[in-house]
Amino acid sequence: MIRVILPAHLRRLANLSGEVHLDLSPPVTPRRIVDEIERLYPALRGTIRDAHTRQRRPYLRFFACREDVSFADPDQPVAPPVATGEEPFIILGAIAGG
Repeated sequence: MIRVILPAHLRRLANLSGEVHLDLSPPVTPRRIVDEIERLYPALRGTIRDAHTRQRRPYLRFFACREDVSFADPDQPVAPPVATGEEPFIILGAIAGG
């Protein structure tokens, strides 16, 4: 079971509370995680990734085992603790400003 933590605004949009739990067979990758979230929660299509290019939205970041994997290859398997559900895969809303 993969545990995913979504930012509050996306949880509200999908009418969710708490973590999302996904059943994915190996290899577990960021792309497969987001594909499954969009499949299960159609309201989130186009919110995490651009609907046409399927690229991660600029103000969202992906974290696995406390490491920013936002710019890593989306087809690279996540760390084993994330793949086993020991640690969550976190989608975090980033902010900009100065």
